[in-house]
Amino acid sequence: MTYLDHAASSPLLPEVAEAMAAVQFAVGNPSSLHASGRRRRALLEDARESIAADLGASPIEVVFTSGGTEGDNLAVLGGQAARVARDSAREAVVVSATEHPAVLAVSKKLPEVRVASVDDSGALNLDELDRLLDERVAVASVMWVNNETGVIQPIDEVVARGHAVGAWVHTDAVQAVGHLPVVFGASGLDLLSFTAHKLGGPVGIGALLVRREVAPVALGFGGSQERDLRPGTSNATLAVGLAAAVRGAVGRLEAETVRLSGLRARLVDGVVGLVSGASVNGGVTSPNIVNVYVPGVRAGDVMMLLDAAGVECSTGSACHAGVPQPSDVLLAMGRTPQEASGALRFSFGAQSTEADVDRLLAALPDAVSRAQAAF
Repeated sequence: MTYLDHAASSPLLPEVAEAMAAVQFAVGNPSSLHASGRRRRALLEDARESIAADLGASPIEVVFTSGGTEGDNLAVLGGQAARVARDSAREAVVVSATEHPAVLAVSKKLPEVRVASVDDSGALNLDELDRLLDERVAVASVMWVNNETGVIQPIDEVVARGHAVGAWVHTDAVQAVGHLPVVFGASGLDLLSFTAHKLGGPVGIGALLVRREVAPVALGFGGSQERDLRPGTSNATLAVGLAAAVRGAVGRLEAETVRLSGLRARLVDGVVGLVSGASVNGGVTSPNIVNVYVPGVRAGDVMMLLDAAGVECSTGSACHAGVPQPSDVLLAMGRTPQEASGALRFSFGAQSTEADVDRLLAALPDAVSRAQAAF
């Protein structure tokens, strides 16, 4: 199989598997005070220090979670609850129109959510963001790199505008960590969430970076682990895997940016040259994600035909109860329902090669032709 869906989940890297295998059978609860517990605690804290060093944070600012969704939930819901507890008038949350459901869905549970639009390139409308931000906003949450299109948002501008009205600023950096330079301390961000399995790490572990002066309200109840923000027995083995994945991704960042940019250009040139009317969705994007519109098709049809030909990718649309729906992200960018339903996402990772792109380009014309005939 040719795997071009790393933005969904990237295969476990050998060095990460080796790091986890070296510690996975060690006994002990990191909260226990005996020798075995202390050894597990040391593994956990070493992982925390490693992640902090790689992402420009303090170890106390690294809160382990189960992944990006939990981190987003804790930042938005927990952040809003903390601000309201101190100031009942500060209850609003501002998000962008192209957020992941982990942010959009939870924000809809709150009394007031304000949604900032994007332009046709996917870039945040900063003038509208200014109009939405005021002293009643508790948290502003804007995704750093969009998971469907790869569009990069100006997080420094969001931070400056959010802080000007006293809001906490959060970013979903699931697609940014390992693909863009991330220095938490220098960014000015209050909260940043990411996950391991987009970086060649294990599923089930992520982290929320929480500036030391910031204290969201915990969403669960139990022990006092992770700065009282996430109760439950800490999984030191997964933490070791997350640290190894971050260390590798950050260490390869400069070289991978050049390499993946080349793969992206090769794919875009090939698709546009082979498929009449095809175009790329998104302006300034991360090198690891390409979102392509193919006219006259249902993207799901092309995806399944490519799958049958041995090429795995994804669509830019959602599926509810088995019924495909146009991508909310692309609709927010002004695409028509048909255009939003005809988008394919290809995404790269550490294992991606030119041969993967070439196999896609070899299979694509027939898949598109058959999908257009069935449309």
